[in-house]
Amino acid sequence: MSGVVREFDVVVVGGGHAGAEAAWACANIADAGAGLRVGLVTLDPEKIGAMSCNPAVGGLAKGQMVREVDALGGLMGLATDATGIMFKTLNATRGPAVRSPRAQCDRHAYAREVQRLLRSREAITIIGASVERICTEARGGRRVVRGVVLKSVDAAWDGVEVRARAVVLTTGTFMRGLMHRGDAQTEGGREGEGPARGISGALREMGFELGRLKTGTPPRLRRGSLDWDGLDEDGGEVAPTPFSEMTERGAFPVLEQVSCRVTRTTEAGHALIRENLHRAPMYTGQIESVGPRYCPSIEDKVVRFADRSSHHVFLEPESHESDWVYCNGIATSLPVDVQERLVHSMPGCERAEVVQWGYAVEYDMVRPHQIDATGMTKLVDGLFLAGQINGTSGYEEAAGQGVVAGVNAARWAMGEALVTLGREQAYIGVMMDDLVTKTPVEPYRMFTSRAEHRLILRADNAADRLTELGRAWGLVSDARWALLERRRAELERVDVLVESARCADGAWLRDAVRRPGYEAADLARDLALRPGVDVMWGVLETVHAERAYEGYIRRQHAEIRRHSSMERRAIPDGFDFARIEGLRSETKRNLSRFRPATIGQASRLEGVNPTDITVLLVAMQRSGAAG
Repeated sequence: MSGVVREFDVVVVGGGHAGAEAAWACANIADAGAGLRVGLVTLDPEKIGAMSCNPAVGGLAKGQMVREVDALGGLMGLATDATGIMFKTLNATRGPAVRSPRAQCDRHAYAREVQRLLRSREAITIIGASVERICTEARGGRRVVRGVVLKSVDAAWDGVEVRARAVVLTTGTFMRGLMHRGDAQTEGGREGEGPARGISGALREMGFELGRLKTGTPPRLRRGSLDWDGLDEDGGEVAPTPFSEMTERGAFPVLEQVSCRVTRTTEAGHALIRENLHRAPMYTGQIESVGPRYCPSIEDKVVRFADRSSHHVFLEPESHESDWVYCNGIATSLPVDVQERLVHSMPGCERAEVVQWGYAVEYDMVRPHQIDATGMTKLVDGLFLAGQINGTSGYEEAAGQGVVAGVNAARWAMGEALVTLGREQAYIGVMMDDLVTKTPVEPYRMFTSRAEHRLILRADNAADRLTELGRAWGLVSDARWALLERRRAELERVDVLVESARCADGAWLRDAVRRPGYEAADLARDLALRPGVDVMWGVLETVHAERAYEGYIRRQHAEIRRHSSMERRAIPDGFDFARIEGLRSETKRNLSRFRPATIGQASRLEGVNPTDITVLLVAMQRSGAAG
């Protein structure tokens, strides 16, 4: 150690999507009057905001999460709107609950925009370094974080102990990252970047249980080497909707829009993969960890879906600044010679030039039963985890966790009570609850099917659900709050019009809006309201959804009210589950392992049934802990 000590209120470790949001949330709270100082520690400041895999944001359920991050004052929506090169709504012909915005971003522009936004905040100091040690101390019978010790090529930071009241770890795939291509193995968490070695050991020393997961990425091709014009086109929307409420519609989209192309794998390519499975790290035992089922490698697809003769592959341009094309659908860790022949077997890619080969990466993670729904660890007070370190996958999941960990790290540093989001409030709340009540056997990804209240967790109403909460937490600026107040007035005005107006055929509009096939565009026509002129953008979509599904939404709210008292009933910290009489041994083990904070969390644990919950409630009442 150099003996030099620097001090911040919060230190965020990692400059990916979780780390960026955590630091940004702290800066928002600082600007609200808290005066916090935030240190953002990352291996390479020029890689902050890098899109390691597909340069896309949003998608099914993920788009809702980005809107939620934005409603809470986050930066992902802002950066996406500024750098998106193709926007579209998935499930546009289905119900509002499952419609999800998605954008293809310019990879290089996105990272620059995230860096620009972070550097615009006076509260944030960006530090190019790795963390070699996490410092803790005993306080009141608990382990409490004290800061971190850095290693850096910058002499000003090398060996420095950075003290902080809260530390947020967002290490992504870098903890003991190991990349695989065929039998070749390279240490690192991303192409061309080394691993973070010290943090895994530091966490183990503190008593954390670590696991290991795997993810993968496909080869990239040079667009000029493809038969681009001969392939089917997949384009975006002519008049897309921004992710952020703060984006000015008149200047959106900012960048020139592009289209993608669609090709497919072939029988010849599948035969090639089957012939070379003995060289695939997934099947030789070289890769021991588990990857995501929902985003399998192409070799896994060929084995699992043996009856399929082809799989769609989407060729997605990565940037206006390069001619790299992302091959969405053929993530692989096969040897380079096999990857080359596989690519050349796809229509339109017969003469493709590969500019980066696909690879898989294994990395350490902390099993998330060791955090609570605030993101704080149960072993060390003031230490928060967010992103892939918790076993999740995806930029959007990382960003959502970053907001939660960031706001709570700031609140911990200020001595304020920590906060959570419920499953009925946000997809982010669903994710946090899932992480602390289930053991991940694969990287966690959000789906609409995970949310039992998805009809009220729509993309169109994220601001209505969360911005007031974000305001109370110090995350929301005056400008964003003014937009919400205006939106609320517009929603009320349009709702009154719907109640009293008639359609051209004489039917009451309040009845017509419930007809199958009646959409927000029909509502605009029947009310003679032009979005963006006579009414705020997005208001008609929300009024339509609330009216069209009014009965179902009312029932969901009634169900939430019925379960709310039980859902939020707290279980005392340190409650001894092992001593509860009449509780099954399996249940005792699970309760002791996960240590749920509420009865609602306990009810969702693996192996816990309603009878177990009844026994637990009786035991709490006898101990004087229920109520």
